[in-house]
Amino acid sequence: MISSPNDSFAPGKRKADSTETSKRAKAVGTARLVTKLVFFDMEIGGERAGRVIMGLFGEITPRTAENFVQLATHTRGFGFKGSAFHRVVKRFMIQGGDITRGDGTGGRSIYGDTFSDENHLLSHTEPGLLSMANSGPHTNNSQFFITTVPTPWLNGRHVVFGKVLEGMNIVTRMEHTPTDSMDRPTKECVIADCGVLELNRPFSV
Repeated sequence: MISSPNDSFAPGKRKADSTETSKRAKAVGTARLVTKLVFFDMEIGGERAGRVIMGLFGEITPRTAENFVQLATHTRGFGFKGSAFHRVVKRFMIQGGDITRGDGTGGRSIYGDTFSDENHLLSHTEPGLLSMANSGPHTNNSQFFITTVPTPWLNGRHVVFGKVLEGMNIVTRMEHTPTDSMDRPTKECVIADCGVLELNRPFSV
């Protein structure tokens, strides 16, 4: 569950996932180097809305980025295509990626039902950041969210692994789609198609 700023939260220290993660973190620092490009072709209320392009930080979060890439390409026979953004909260975030149940209670990763938090080296400092949704520590699957404002209360709780590079206007449209009492859009926001785009060389953002 992604907590809103009004939810109570007592931050605490977490142990590093592994020595390997710690070594890699020291080597790459916190540079946001885009190593993969993923696109979502979106439909809102059954009408074509346009393309959202996201850059993934594959140096600092390689496992998380690879999970997202393979879900976008359906490499393993399952993924994001046809799924919807099931939760939208204005001035907060839009959440999607529940590829099994579609309501925020499901999801599936390429590593199994869930996989561990890779690290929390990047912070939720701005709109357009791509981060993993979860139901507690080390419960990542296919669910993710895109911030629409800075969300510092999520730092140390969710893994930031990418950023929207193009199509933030479409994210904003989804953010302002009318919702029901459960924050579910009344007009479905569906990933009609998805995949990866060619990247000539990595770049920082």
